[in-house]
Amino acid sequence: MTENGWHSTKIRVRYKDTDRMGVVYYGNYLTYFEVGRSEYMRELGFPYSQMEGKGYTLVVTEANAKYHKNVGYDSLVTVKTAITELKRITVRFEYKILSEDNNLLVTGHTVHACLNASLKPIRMPTEPVKKMQERLIRK
Repeated sequence: MTENGWHSTKIRVRYKDTDRMGVVYYGNYLTYFEVGRSEYMRELGFPYSQMEGKGYTLVVTEANAKYHKNVGYDSLVTVKTAITELKRITVRFEYKILSEDNNLLVTGHTVHACLNASLKPIRMPTEPVKKMQERLIRK
């Protein structure tokens, strides 16, 4: 589901996602970013598997997360994902992770570069770029 350029993905926190203190281990939020981003690309009509099948990959070149609050096992979180910058070779995704009661848990971003099958930087394919431009949010 997308609203105002932000795509929403719900994730139930699994026991294995928590640390000794019973809250989501900080590194797992990057995995939640990935889930949100993958579902967003799928909704755009370009799942990663399809892009990779055509010889393109989007690799992470930068990742950032800021932690605001914690949640624990069996909590339902919403990952909101938006595209905020689109260049010839790179794309920037922003994230907000919210609790069931709409508390902000984590914010962050990732930047991805498009590579070809030989792992060389390449201009992103035209069709995904068109779809991404339609959803681009200016910061």
